[in-house]
Amino acid sequence: MQSNIHPTAIVDESAILGAGVSIGPYSVVGPGVEIGDGCEIASHVVLSGPTRLGRNNRIYQFASVGQDTPDKKYQGEDTTLVIGDDNVIREGVTIHRGTVQDRGETTIGNDNLIMAYAHVGHDSVIGNHTILVNNVALAGHVVICDWAILSGFSMVHQHCTIGEHAFTGMGAAIGKDVPAYVMVAGNPCEAKTINAEGLRRRGFTRDEIALINKAYKIVYRRGLTLQEALEALIELREQSEVIQPWIDSINSSSRGIVR
Repeated sequence: MQSNIHPTAIVDESAILGAGVSIGPYSVVGPGVEIGDGCEIASHVVLSGPTRLGRNNRIYQFASVGQDTPDKKYQGEDTTLVIGDDNVIREGVTIHRGTVQDRGETTIGNDNLIMAYAHVGHDSVIGNHTILVNNVALAGHVVICDWAILSGFSMVHQHCTIGEHAFTGMGAAIGKDVPAYVMVAGNPCEAKTINAEGLRRRGFTRDEIALINKAYKIVYRRGLTLQEALEALIELREQSEVIQPWIDSINSSSRGIVR
């Protein structure tokens, strides 16, 4: 399949384009950029490298993808951005490459929707099937796990992790890790409940959701220390492996969890 490059687009001779790539008017594809098969790049997009895009990604106008970070520690080192397959990156999104002080790479998985004017900071890791709604801001070193949804204007502090199937309310200011399944809101954010509707939509059974809700009450309603809650969750895991992400969220937390 032949690529379709608008005559006003500027594509560096070192860029690598897969089959069927479309690049719109006035877009710029810089050196060290690799674009996989079937990607659609709209008008006025800037792709900077080293950046590698997988297959069938769609990037809308005025997005800046793969630019170097404004982090003052960054001194022009050779760092990367890696994006998987089937992602939608909407208008005005900014995504920065990594830094040598951390991973050296910003990573985005597959089938993510990053909506208008969201920002993904350096060295962040976004999993699969996530949604970042308009104006979400991720500082550097943030991890967003699979199926998480961040509502508009959510802000995530450096080195925070948002667990799988978690949900953040509009304008949430997140300064600690959000465990899997938990819904948080507010500034500073607080845990409110579990993301029950999201779990139902993704095929969790009624019994599994009830067990996840029981885990939530162990962590947030019984007045237990975090260690006591963790021990109770380990016992609860004997009923179903759906509790394991809860345990992992606590064990892997470096900033402490939202409570």
